[in-house]
Amino acid sequence: MLEVNHEILIPDSELEFTFVRSSGPGGQAVNKVNSKAQLRWNFAASAALPFPVRERFLRRFASRLTNTGDLLFTSDRSRDRLQNQQDCLDKLRELLLLVATPEKKRKKTKPSRGSQLRAKANKQRQGQKKKNRSGSNWD
Repeated sequence: MLEVNHEILIPDSELEFTFVRSSGPGGQAVNKVNSKAQLRWNFAASAALPFPVRERFLRRFASRLTNTGDLLFTSDRSRDRLQNQQDCLDKLRELLLLVATPEKKRKKTKPSRGSQLRAKANKQRQGQKKKNRSGSNWD
């Protein structure tokens, strides 16, 4: 069971792992050991996510889903199968944590009176600087 937070728990039955041969260095064993982990999670058929979290996930990560609604993760950071499997689970947990809490609504604010006065003074200073460059005061 993958525990994302107190309200999101994904059962192991929804997670499908396959192991394939990893690319890169590894010596003689690289061609005979399947240590690269591939995690497939059918997001579309999953009942583990609450509806608001599901909507936020679709809005943010729809491009990561396959046509059948699967989410794929791979890891070959380590030569150990279990570490790569745990890395895939961590990647899934990170994505779900990003959308687990709703985004805060932005409060509209107005510039303060002081900042408006400072901006106006700065603008007048810049204008005066350019006016002084014109050379009209030269004799």
